[in-house]
Amino acid sequence: MSDNNMMNAVRQHAFGGPETLVVERVERPAPLPTEVLVRVHAAGINPVDWKTRGGTGMAGVLGEPPFILGWDVAGVVEEIGFGVTTLAPGDKVYGMPWFPRAAGAYAEYVTAPARQFACMPAAASFEEAAAVPLAGLTAWQALVDTIGVQPGQRVLITAAAGGVGHLAVQFAKHLGAYVIAVAGPRNQQWVAELGADEVIDYTACRFEKEVSDVDVVLELVGDAFDATSTRSIETLRPGGLLVAVPAGVSPELAAAGKAAGVRVSPFLVEPDAPALARIAALIDDGSVTVEVAKVLPLAEVADAHREIELGRTRGKIVLRVAGDPA
Repeated sequence: MSDNNMMNAVRQHAFGGPETLVVERVERPAPLPTEVLVRVHAAGINPVDWKTRGGTGMAGVLGEPPFILGWDVAGVVEEIGFGVTTLAPGDKVYGMPWFPRAAGAYAEYVTAPARQFACMPAAASFEEAAAVPLAGLTAWQALVDTIGVQPGQRVLITAAAGGVGHLAVQFAKHLGAYVIAVAGPRNQQWVAELGADEVIDYTACRFEKEVSDVDVVLELVGDAFDATSTRSIETLRPGGLLVAVPAGVSPELAAAGKAAGVRVSPFLVEPDAPALARIAALIDDGSVTVEVAKVLPLAEVADAHREIELGRTRGKIVLRVAGDPA
């Protein structure tokens, strides 16, 4: 096969640690009708990536390796398939294509339906844009579509300095909520600057003892870490709502919610170009900022996974795949 039809991509051939991620030459995809071929300039890394790499996360959807990880894409449309009218070659786009099925974002090219991409924020670099889709859509869809946040509501957000959390704080504030954020000591001031009305240091106290009468909890940690979801129930008013993002709702969490007289809901993000367009507008008008903690080249993907797996990243880590880094 001609090298013109090949590309660099990060593949893994077995479930396991970061060392399973290897850059290889693979066949470049071609767009089907209604699809676009996007040359990837940057790819965001999310917790679901390392979980899937290890055999949990979306491993049950992707099936057995080999596969190419990644869902966050920012790049340039290189080719369009028959029937595409919303995008054209040369357009700068970003998206979270195919989730939870394989998108193969850790690669030089991806193909996906055109309507799963939106035009990038004009004010954002490729690396900043690549940090947004999965985290931004998770925050937006949870707050706007699932919760329907209203002005004046008290919203508690855990892991508020993380990829989803730092965007959720800004979205909730934009929607008029009173935002209570949970974050570590080094991120207290920063999260307040993002718009949080109160910031609780989870290392200094039990947040559920400091907060009460909350309308909504956007829970981004899960019960695997110090029973954070279950403890969040204590902060809610009667009839309040807990949206459990990382691991869904276990029977034990559902029972705890019922006993406390509150609602508990699972959540999983979906591709959503209209929401990405709205998020892009907020970034362009300065209402929302995107935090990129580190940018690493594609060849250093294993190091990127090791770092994000520690769970201490402020904002997002992004892979630079191709193109102008500016």
